[in-house]
Amino acid sequence: MPSRYLGIILAAGAGNRYGQPKILAHGGAWLRTATATLQQGGCARVYIATGAARPPLPPGTTEIHVPGWNTGLGTTVHAAITALDALTCNNDDRDGLVLHTIDTPDVGADVLARLIDHHPGSWGITRALYQGRPGHPVIIGRDHWQPLLASLAADASGDAGARHYLRGQQVIGIECGDLATGADIDHPDS
Repeated sequence: MPSRYLGIILAAGAGNRYGQPKILAHGGAWLRTATATLQQGGCARVYIATGAARPPLPPGTTEIHVPGWNTGLGTTVHAAITALDALTCNNDDRDGLVLHTIDTPDVGADVLARLIDHHPGSWGITRALYQGRPGHPVIIGRDHWQPLLASLAADASGDAGARHYLRGQQVIGIECGDLATGADIDHPDS
């Protein structure tokens, strides 16, 4: 059965604390790792939200360039989901959209596969937990795309991304701390 999930790698930022756009980190290794996580973990297609840097992308991925990337993660998430909706003609029958960040390099395909195994379908939201701490990836069920877009449009600034929307929803947290740390790397010495 074909996968019912699409993936977006959030990789548009300048990486100011890191010292360079994280999409370029380690010669593009983080980008390749995030791509493999989504492709091997269960996504039918993988899209990469770019902004501060636009390097060559891994095979089998599609770029979603975010012109307003520097206004915050919320803008990037909003632009990526809007573009994805347009690319799929707003009638794709997928159950969910996987949001994943470029800067969690120890998260592998096994984490996403576990989330997909527990995702209830188009009405659900499922997110990885690491020792009880919320992290990425996050699967946003299709029924949430439009409400999430509305929430992001109302508050698309800063680094909150979809966090404000998720706080008001019943999110299924799946413990994945046995598979990865889920550490978000913000500094080169982390």
